[in-house]
Amino acid sequence: MIWKRSAVLRFYSVCGLLLQAAASKNKAKGSQGQFPLTQNVTVVEGGTAILTCRVEQNDNTSLQWSNPAQQTLYFDDKKALRDNRIELVRASWHELSISVSDVSLSDEGQYTCSLFTMPVKTSKAYLTVLGVPEKPQISGFSSPVMEGDLMQLTCKTSGSKPAADIRWFKNDKEIKDVKYLKEEDANRKTFTVSSTLDFRVDRSDDGVAIVCRVDHESLNATPQVAMQVLEIHYTPSVKIIPSTPFPQEGQPLILTCESKGKPLPEPVLWTKDGGELPDPDRMVVSGRELNILFLNKTDNGTYRCEATNTIGQSSAEYVLIVHDPNALAGQPGPDHALIGGIVAVVVFVTLCSIFLLGRYLARHKGTYLTNEAKGAEDAPDADTAIINAEGSQVNAEEKKEYFI
Repeated sequence: MIWKRSAVLRFYSVCGLLLQAAASKNKAKGSQGQFPLTQNVTVVEGGTAILTCRVEQNDNTSLQWSNPAQQTLYFDDKKALRDNRIELVRASWHELSISVSDVSLSDEGQYTCSLFTMPVKTSKAYLTVLGVPEKPQISGFSSPVMEGDLMQLTCKTSGSKPAADIRWFKNDKEIKDVKYLKEEDANRKTFTVSSTLDFRVDRSDDGVAIVCRVDHESLNATPQVAMQVLEIHYTPSVKIIPSTPFPQEGQPLILTCESKGKPLPEPVLWTKDGGELPDPDRMVVSGRELNILFLNKTDNGTYRCEATNTIGQSSAEYVLIVHDPNALAGQPGPDHALIGGIVAVVVFVTLCSIFLLGRYLARHKGTYLTNEAKGAEDAPDADTAIINAEGSQVNAEEKKEYFI
């Protein structure tokens, strides 16, 4: 088999020399001044590469493709290398195209197209083979995780060429603060890439999807992903919800203990004022609900709901005040004390104003009478007193005019 292959290669080499001599003898001017045209090719490992060599003008001059090891693949339309992966696509005086199927990383390199003029003209085409990254794997995951614990996840993929890119997402939101490591594989052609994510979990992370996504040009815009859904265990949170915001005497009341936790809290415990429920016949516990039939004033107090799971316990309180049935349903009655206080202030201010006004008028009236009587105090009789009073009024008029 080896000598047959060598004979074939020698045959094509001799043909090439004969063609070169013929080309030199004929001095074909159409192809002497041009070079063959080729293009670099990029293909994904396992795919098919098409290598094309063209010339614009060719006077029956042969074209040849050879591999990086300088082995002839095709000489015009004649196959020179026995490799079932290599097939002829098109052969003419202006073009020689061949295909290489099931491409491997070892096929990467520089391929040569030769145009057998005198001298021989060549053109190079580089075949780049992309290594497809393996499906990523997430390690370091444990379930369940306790609230407040630190979680460290590592995503790893091998076989990429060039090195793949790893990105982390938390419910479709990208996480930027991560560590990235790239290592060359044993074949010295591909890479193993890993990325580490550190974060502290809380109850809001329960059910959240953590996604590791591998991006690479060989994946044709369809990234490979690995996903883990978090399960977070946490202590219960408790809230008491009354059936009405304005409990009234004689009416029923339902208090609902809303508890959330993981694992799900056990049946809740109801107490009143730190002790057991005082009237089990009227105060009925059903699941998470406390149903009080026919409220009365003795039901006033602090009701407590306590929820427990394997992680811990939590509680909430509700202060019950039973209102008079005459109050508007669902609305608090008017504040009579406030209204009475406002009325009392208004009355007090009014009385004070009347009193001060009376004193002011009384003082001015007394002064007027005193001035009139000053001239009559020493008069021997009534006529003289009248005359003196009139004089006093005149003097007062004068003084008044003077001051004006």
